Amino acid sequence: QVQLVESGGGLVQAGGSLRLSCATSGRYAMGWFRQTPGKEREFVAHISWSGLNTYYTDSVKGRFTISRDNAKNTVYLQMNSLKPEDTAVYYCAAPQKRYIAYARRDAYDYWGQGTQVTVSS
Repeated sequence: QVQLVESGGGLVQAGGSLRLSCATSGRYAMGWFRQTPGKEREFVAHISWSGLNTYYTDSVKGRFTISRDNAKNTVYLQMNSLKPEDTAVYYCAAPQKRYIAYARRDAYDYWGQGTQVTVSS
């Protein structure tokens, strides 16, 4: 059974920072998605199994950084210069396959429970 547990969400003022963590039961390529009420879950960032390749949606490039600590089976999302429009529930997700269409929700097989990030203006 693959388990993903997110942590690190919270309330922060615009311009502030948060770091999300996703602890897993093994080593996987990993993605972060986010969702607001009434909207589809959208891709935020992805890191390859090796950690050598990272990908971001345009709206977070230069502000968010995805990284991993394979010794701890943990993936991080460092979020800087946060904006009110970053407010959402953030989910980490893992695919069964090592190489996937990383921005597609249906490429991922396992999901965490989500953590709320709220950015106040």
